[in-house]
Amino acid sequence: MDRTPARMASSSGTDPADPDRLGRPGQAATDGGPPRRRAFALAQRLEIHHTPKHGSWLNIAEIELSALTRQCLDRRIGDLDTLNTELSAWQNATNTDQRQVDWQFTTHDARIKLRHLYPKN
Repeated sequence: MDRTPARMASSSGTDPADPDRLGRPGQAATDGGPPRRRAFALAQRLEIHHTPKHGSWLNIAEIELSALTRQCLDRRIGDLDTLNTELSAWQNATNTDQRQVDWQFTTHDARIKLRHLYPKN
């Protein structure tokens, strides 16, 4: 039997290159769940952020940006002047609060764990 894509399309009645069919073993795979295109559209709305395994300044920056988004930018702001006013007020309130970071990973711990990165004398 000829297994070329043209032969397969004519024998099954569907186009094997159709993106909705890729990776599906058979008709049973279409039962339940959102259609592939809808699932793809939903996946495009996700923001995936890769973070370091251990805490770092990058984690702190991400936490602050997340807080800014939740506390200040959680609505549509119509113009740039209003945005700057809102950001300035949030920044002043945050700086006044003077939250601090409790660093768990000390310099001593880093020298032990990362000794392979330090030059040998």
